[in-house]
Amino acid sequence: MLVTLKEILELAEEKKIAVGAFNTPNLESLLAILGAAEELQLPVIIQAAQCHEVLTPVSVIGPIMVAHAKAASVPVCVHLDHGETLDYVQKVLDLGFTGIMFDGSTLPYEENVAQVKKAVELAAVTGASVEAELGSMGRRESGAGEGTGAEDDTKIYTDPVQAREFVKETGIAALACSFGTTHGIYLTEPKLDFGVVEQVRKETDGIPVVMHGGSGVSSEDFKKAVAAGVRKINYFTYMDKAAGAALAEYVAGVEAGMPVFFTEAIVKAGAAMKENIKEAMKVFAGMA
Repeated sequence: MLVTLKEILELAEEKKIAVGAFNTPNLESLLAILGAAEELQLPVIIQAAQCHEVLTPVSVIGPIMVAHAKAASVPVCVHLDHGETLDYVQKVLDLGFTGIMFDGSTLPYEENVAQVKKAVELAAVTGASVEAELGSMGRRESGAGEGTGAEDDTKIYTDPVQAREFVKETGIAALACSFGTTHGIYLTEPKLDFGVVEQVRKETDGIPVVMHGGSGVSSEDFKKAVAAGVRKINYFTYMDKAAGAALAEYVAGVEAGMPVFFTEAIVKAGAAMKENIKEAMKVFAGMA
């Protein structure tokens, strides 16, 4: 069933869990995510990132996401991940997206506020909810493949007091916070400051906190993040990596001189992706 970001985060808050938010740059990832959510009977957020436009245009994958969300047996929010322009925000709202993440974190504070307020106004017309980001996790969502981790000195941790003003001024439904994670593959163990999450929650009267750069974080740290008040966890790199590993294993196992079939390869990749997603969802929901 199709629900808004606000509605799905209210479910998470009620159960004191985090909802997994997974990117869907192709049909295989979409089916893997929804298949995992329905098997576990957990709410889920499916996302289209603006930087993935070069992989599959949102005009193609967006309507498919919305149709599958409506047909699902569990609550599903169809969400824009790292929206970079208001024109793109309007584009996905017109497609029926029920959640928007407008990322103005690289802008000066006042400009970030102004742009997010406009995104909130656009979303209000269709009843969608808005997530925004304050602070910086260093590399952007499109930086997958570069080494990341605690050595990344470009991060700007979220200021809880500033977060209070940001939430009050913009009227957002969720806040993506920088507290030690980074997008992409971790080469060293991330050092997470859960106190940032706790203080943001305290200063903002309990706004749902979003964790970006979730792939590669330990199960124990995920549990600590949820206990601190994280209610949405973005996860993509490692599910994509699991599919790639399954694909490589399939190709390596094909007898010399025999054909490699694309359709068989993507079935194996999709199955591996689904299992990886299920394990992540179990941790986020306190089931593992």
